[in-house]
Amino acid sequence: MRTTGYYHDLEIKSREELKSDKWTRLQNIIQLAAEKCREFKNRLHKAGISPRDITSEKDFLAIPPLPKKNLITLQEEDINQLLTTDLGNLAHIYMSPGPILDPEGTDDDYWGWAEAFYAAGFRPKDIVQMTFSYHMTPAGLMLEQPLRKLGCAVIPTGPGNTEAQITLLTRLKATGFVGMASYLKTIAKKAKAAGLDLKKDFNLQVAFVAAEILTPSLRNEVEEMFGMVVRQGYGTADVGCIAYECPEAQGMHLSTRCWVEICHPGTGEPVVPGEIGEVVVTPFSTTYPLIRFATGDLAAIDYSPCPCGRSAPRIKGIFGRTDSTAKVKGQFVYQHQVSQVMAEFPVIINWQLTLTNPQGKDTLTLYVQARDGLDEKKLIAAFKEKIKLLPVLKVLSAHEELEEPGKIVDKRVWE
Repeated sequence: MRTTGYYHDLEIKSREELKSDKWTRLQNIIQLAAEKCREFKNRLHKAGISPRDITSEKDFLAIPPLPKKNLITLQEEDINQLLTTDLGNLAHIYMSPGPILDPEGTDDDYWGWAEAFYAAGFRPKDIVQMTFSYHMTPAGLMLEQPLRKLGCAVIPTGPGNTEAQITLLTRLKATGFVGMASYLKTIAKKAKAAGLDLKKDFNLQVAFVAAEILTPSLRNEVEEMFGMVVRQGYGTADVGCIAYECPEAQGMHLSTRCWVEICHPGTGEPVVPGEIGEVVVTPFSTTYPLIRFATGDLAAIDYSPCPCGRSAPRIKGIFGRTDSTAKVKGQFVYQHQVSQVMAEFPVIINWQLTLTNPQGKDTLTLYVQARDGLDEKKLIAAFKEKIKLLPVLKVLSAHEELEEPGKIVDKRVWE
């Protein structure tokens, strides 16, 4: 049954037992990082902390968080300072927008998503179409590992080529889909336009979606279209799985493979239980132990019991970002990246990147205040090359004013 059972016993231990188990694993990771990671050693030294001092959760809170934006500088200095092993011992080294490198160790299911896929309903012998990218970024292979561990067959399509995607889904009678819910909706629309019956010609039973906000209306629409179950997960390319939905779909359970805190942004101090704060994560990785990694995502925790029987608290939802970074179609857009592109065009006086989501579709509008002589095609090409996304360009005269010049303005509205 897709809606029953657990991946391992940790999920159903009492909350106290689970917390005790995770605290023991956390202490081991702290000790390892203090011995082998120069970045963490330096962070402890600057804070006047010894690993021996960290004997309680209160002690742990004294460790300054590591902001995601700091990874870029630290990696440019020397990525080895963040690792416990040599680069040559890694399984893969990916690169995400930023650019940020994402090292992968050789551990089985390194990114920890098998627990999440099982909770979503994936089972042995499922045929699963993987539509996340396999090129450079970790998403495709990151999410293929757990599927193979569960005994699923994977069709590694990556994104795009929708007609070919439809052919494979129908010809191979795929039972599972992994990707963005908005892309699954695109597939549905194109298939219907081609005269296909989404319930008779397809065999989709379960989908695992991520990389964008899943609104109730989008979930309901896709589930109704295919007669399938859609569940979501939350994680980053830096640390892997952080939380995931169970069959009840009443929030995302915190994964058993990391220590998660909700803190006041920029301080590392925990918020009152239930309040919105920044997600701060420590994965139990013996290769890339990012201690108190501040993701920049805003969320809140629900501590009430879940009918599914899993004891881990649940993330209610992702409510935005703490900084000038935005996540669009699975890609992070950094303010400094946009500034770098704009600096290539001397005629540009100022800019503003506005994000909206009409009908649930993310749209980027790049407003530029410019003098005469702007090469619009060249600007769009430069933006796409750097940011990996295509904006709508609106050119203003030198006398027109921008609402928030030099910033990313997120005006998206979530249901």
